[in-house]
Amino acid sequence: MRKLASFAAPCSGAILLAVLLLPEGWLLPLGIGCLCLGLGLLLREGKGRMLLVRLSCFGLAAGFLWTALYQGRTLAPARQMSGSAHTFTAVVTDWPAATRYGASVEIALPAENGTVLGAVLYGDESLLTLRPGDTVRGSAALELAHTVGGEESDTFYARGIFLTGSLRGALEVDRPERAPFRYWPAFWARHLKEQIARSFPADVAGLVSGLVTGDKSGLDDATYTAFQRTGTAHVVAVSGLHVSFLAGVALRLLGRGRRRTAVLTILLMAVFAGIAGYTPSVLRAAFLQTMLLIAPLVEREGDGPTSLSLALLLLLLQNPYAGAGIGLQLSFASVAGIQLCAQRLYECWTWWLPRRVRGLRRWGKQAFRVLAASLATTLGALLFTTPLLVIYFGELSLVAPLANLMVLGAVAVCFAGGLGVAVLGTFAPALAGFLGEVFALPGRYVLWVVRGMSRFPLAAVPLDSVYLRGWLILLYTMLILWAILRRGPGRSIRPVIPLCAGVLSLCAALMCGAAELRLAGLTLSVLDVGQGQSVALFSQGRAALVDCGGSGWDNSGDVAADYFQSRGVTRLDALILTHFHADHTNGVEQLLERMEVELLIAPDVEEESPERQALLSEVEAHGTQVLLLDENAQLTLGQTDIQIYRPMGDGGGNEEGLSLLASTDTFDALLTGDMNTVLEERLVKYGALPDVDVLIAGHHGSKYASSERLLEAVRPEYAVLSVGYNSYGHPAPETLARLEAAGCAIYRTDWMGTITFRARE
Repeated sequence: MRKLASFAAPCSGAILLAVLLLPEGWLLPLGIGCLCLGLGLLLREGKGRMLLVRLSCFGLAAGFLWTALYQGRTLAPARQMSGSAHTFTAVVTDWPAATRYGASVEIALPAENGTVLGAVLYGDESLLTLRPGDTVRGSAALELAHTVGGEESDTFYARGIFLTGSLRGALEVDRPERAPFRYWPAFWARHLKEQIARSFPADVAGLVSGLVTGDKSGLDDATYTAFQRTGTAHVVAVSGLHVSFLAGVALRLLGRGRRRTAVLTILLMAVFAGIAGYTPSVLRAAFLQTMLLIAPLVEREGDGPTSLSLALLLLLLQNPYAGAGIGLQLSFASVAGIQLCAQRLYECWTWWLPRRVRGLRRWGKQAFRVLAASLATTLGALLFTTPLLVIYFGELSLVAPLANLMVLGAVAVCFAGGLGVAVLGTFAPALAGFLGEVFALPGRYVLWVVRGMSRFPLAAVPLDSVYLRGWLILLYTMLILWAILRRGPGRSIRPVIPLCAGVLSLCAALMCGAAELRLAGLTLSVLDVGQGQSVALFSQGRAALVDCGGSGWDNSGDVAADYFQSRGVTRLDALILTHFHADHTNGVEQLLERMEVELLIAPDVEEESPERQALLSEVEAHGTQVLLLDENAQLTLGQTDIQIYRPMGDGGGNEEGLSLLASTDTFDALLTGDMNTVLEERLVKYGALPDVDVLIAGHHGSKYASSERLLEAVRPEYAVLSVGYNSYGHPAPETLARLEAAGCAIYRTDWMGTITFRARE
C-alpha cells in the first residue's frame, strides 16, 4: 500500500504545485526532467528505499505532464473562444439559479478541438425554465472564468468551469422526453429539497436541506454567518461528516462484514455524492469510506496515508484545478489532521481510565471516551485547517471546538431524520409531515446553539492585529516543539502544557490589542468592506461607526462587529449614516444582531424612501434611539469632538447626505460621504474647515468628488479611498491625479485592506 502512496502523493503534489505556483511554461520541462531522473534510477540496483524514490520521480513526472496536457486540452481552447461572441449548442448540466440581474445556468460547451468545457451562461429570467439535460442553442459573448468580483481567482476553474457567457438574443431549447441518466442525481436532489420543504417547519427546513443536499440557499445570511463564526459551517456543506453518518446508518441496517453490505453502501454513497453535486469534499469522503469497506473484503489492511493520497490523486486527475478550491484543501487538511493527531490526543486524555468498572462508573467512562474522541477529532482537524482559514478568510473561531461538541450529535440525528423523511415524503406525505415535526427538534437545538454562541463577543476574531498573528505563530511553534520534544527517552510532556500556554498567550494578545486601542486619543479605521464605506472611531473607551455598507464577501455588519468585538468593544455609542444608499447601510441589520447600538444618527431626508423606512423600522425594533438631522450637530466621543454637518443639497441621497469632522487636540479627519463637487464647495464655504490629517475621499474616489477647492481648503496629509470591485470606474484617474497633485499620501482599501490611524493624546 505504501508503494502506491509513494507514487500518488508526489503526483498529487506536482499537480498542486503546477496549479497553485508554477508558470505554465515550466511544466513540460519539469515533467520531462523528473521522467528522465526516474528512468536513470532504473539503471541502479536497489530495492526498498530506492524503489520508493523511483516511484516518487515517476509520480512527479506524471503530475507535471498531466497538468500540462490538461491545460492544453482546456485552457488553450477556452482562451481562443474568449473575448468574442460565439454561436453555440450546449447541454444544461445543473438547475439554473436566480441572480441580481436575471439568472444563470451551467452548461457543457463543446470547443473546436472536441473538448467539452464547463461554462456558466448569464441571461434573463427565461433561463429559470431550463432543467438538466436540455439542449440549448444561441449566441453569447464569452470570457475566461478567471476572475470573481473583479479579482483573479481559480474559483470557477476549481469547479471545472472555464468560460462565462452573456446571452445575446433568444435561446432555442430542445428538451428530451427523459433526462439522460447522468443528470438523474440533480433531479433527485431537487425532489429531496421539495419534500424537505413540505415536511419540515419553515424555521428548520433550510438547515435540513443544507445537511442533506449541501444547498445553503435556504439559510438567511445572518444564520449562515453564525455557522461560520462558530466554526460549524461544514455541517451545511456536505462533506465527510455526512458520508460517515450515511455509511454508519447503512452498516447498522444491513449488518457489518458482509460483501452485500459493502456493495450496497458503496452504491448508496455514490448516489448521495451525485445528489450533493459531486463536490470534491464529498467525493473524497465517499472514496475513503469505499476503501475502508473494500480493504477487509480483499484481505488487505487499510492505510490512511495511501487512501488519502489516492483519493486526492483521483480528484486531481479529473480536474487539476480542483486543487485550487478552498473546499478541497480544507477537506483534505482536516482528514490529515485527524489521522496524524486525533488518536494521539485521545490516548493522552484517556490513558488513566480504569479498564474494568461497573454500574454508573461504566456509563461515565463511556461518556468520557465519547467526549474525548469528539474533542480529539475536532482539535486534530482544526490544527491543520486553521492556517488555511486564516490565509483565506483572515478569521479564527475561538468557540469552534465547543460548538462542534455541542451540535455534532444533534446534527447526526437531524441528518439521518431529514434524509429519511425526505424519502418517506414521496410515499406517505402525512407520516413524513409528522416525523418532520419530530426531527425538527434537534434542528432547532442546532440553530439555538449556533446563533447563541455566535453572539459571544470573542466567538471569532479577525487576525488583523499584530498581537493575534504573533499569538498564532507562537501557538504553532509550541505545538511543533511539543511534538518533537515528547519523543525523547523518558519524556512525557502532556499536550495540556502547550494548550494552556496557548490559552494564556491568547488572553495576553487580546488584552494588548484592547490596551493599544484605549491608549490612543483617537483610533480611526477605514474598514475593508468592498465597494462601500464603514469607518470605525474609538476614543477613550467610547466607540462609534460611520456608515455600514459594502459589497465585500463578508457582510459589512460582520466586518464592523468583528473589528470592535475582537478589541473588547461590545457596545456602540453611535452609528452615524451619511445617507441611506445600500453601499453605506446594507450591513446595519447584521450589525444590530451582533452589537448593541445606543444611538442612530441619520439625515432627515427622503421620508418616502423604502430604504429609509425599512432601516428605521429595523433599528427601532432593536431598541436603538434615532436622531434624524436637518441641521448641524455635535457629538462627543471620549476625547474626540465630532462635528456633523447637515445635508447641503437636495435631489437624492448623495446630495442630501451628512458629512462630519472628527477632531482631537492633535488630529483632524474629514468624511464627506458621497457628496459631489458642488456640495463640497458649500461645505468649504459654510463649514469653517481646518487643515486635516486624513480625508476619507468622497464617493469612493468618483471624479465628481475630492475637488481642487476642497483639497486646497483642508490640505490633507493622507487620503483614504474606501473602494472595491465596481463598474463605475472608481477610483477615477482624475481624482487620483488631484490627490497626488495636492501632496496626499494615497491609501486604498481594495489594495491594503483595513487602514488604521491612531492619534496619541
